[in-house]
Amino acid sequence: MKKIRVLLAEDHTIVRQGLFALLRSEPDIEVIGEASDGLEAIELAKKLLPDVVLMDIAMRNLNGIEATRKIKKLFPHMKVLVLTMYENEEWIFQILKAGASGYLIKDSAMTDLVSAIRTIHQGDSFLSPSISKKVIDEYIRKAEIGEKRGVDDLLSSREREILKLIAEGQSVAQIASLLCISKKTVEAHKAHIMEKLNIHDKVGLIKYAIRTGLIKI
Repeated sequence: MKKIRVLLAEDHTIVRQGLFALLRSEPDIEVIGEASDGLEAIELAKKLLPDVVLMDIAMRNLNGIEATRKIKKLFPHMKVLVLTMYENEEWIFQILKAGASGYLIKDSAMTDLVSAIRTIHQGDSFLSPSISKKVIDEYIRKAEIGEKRGVDDLLSSREREILKLIAEGQSVAQIASLLCISKKTVEAHKAHIMEKLNIHDKVGLIKYAIRTGLIKI
């Protein structure tokens, strides 16, 4: 059986030695090297070509984020699993953007660490449950922001104004009167809005306006 070759990058000697001892007992995992900082991690990655780099973030000389970025640039197929005590959202997104395949908190169970190594070695991602929630929440937040921006990008200011009035329950005649334009012009704007948003009924327009924050309920 071919073993998963792991490089440890951790600046605390006791932690590094503990990880080595724990992983050594796994029949399919082999620790092939140990680095005490980010620069050493890069050099050992070049020399040893591990399958997985187990990376701490807060290390001297070069932090784990920059080390991960450089390793992934040199070896795109090499997997990086972050093992850290930090749940800082900024660091989470920076390290994932740098190319890490997994993010594990140090108080996780040993079984989670072993599972994470095997999972990312197979080409999948692995996140601690608390980290998964942060990532999902941020994804939803950005998606909502993106959708709101989409209204601005897709529709003109007049079309947004008319969409808002439609969603508030105003009729074509009422909108025409409020905006001092003809009913025919309102109908034309409404048709353009539906075409741009690929929505073909009034209920759909109302739902879209609520979802994007154009109107409040």
